[in-house]
Amino acid sequence: MPRWKLVTEFTFDSAHYITDYDGPCGRMHGHTYRVRVEATSDRLYPSAHTPHPVMVADFKTLRWAKKDVTEGGLDHAVLNEVLPPEYATTAEMIAKYIHDETKRRLPEGVRLKVTVWETPTSWVEYEDA
Repeated sequence: MPRWKLVTEFTFDSAHYITDYDGPCGRMHGHTYRVRVEATSDRLYPSAHTPHPVMVADFKTLRWAKKDVTEGGLDHAVLNEVLPPEYATTAEMIAKYIHDETKRRLPEGVRLKVTVWETPTSWVEYEDA
């Protein structure tokens, strides 16, 4: 059976603090987050920009989080003010949030893996079970 893997990477700049964290991460600070989104599927789909089933997903759809916060993305946001309360602002939960929001925008059947780097040497991966 054929399988496609679509991969895109982007960055966004945001501030956050980890609630009730006893240490520097409990204070407001910022990061340039690097994000990698991998979408896999054994079939192709249409998108908002083409009615033909010729892609796993539109790159624009996968990169929604790089948009400015005023346009629905995460760039130049205070993540504690933007993410719903069930998502703490740890790297793990930021990856889960980006995964969940991206998954909501894709056809059913597309599997996702989201990697978020908080620093050049520290990252987290989150993917479908």
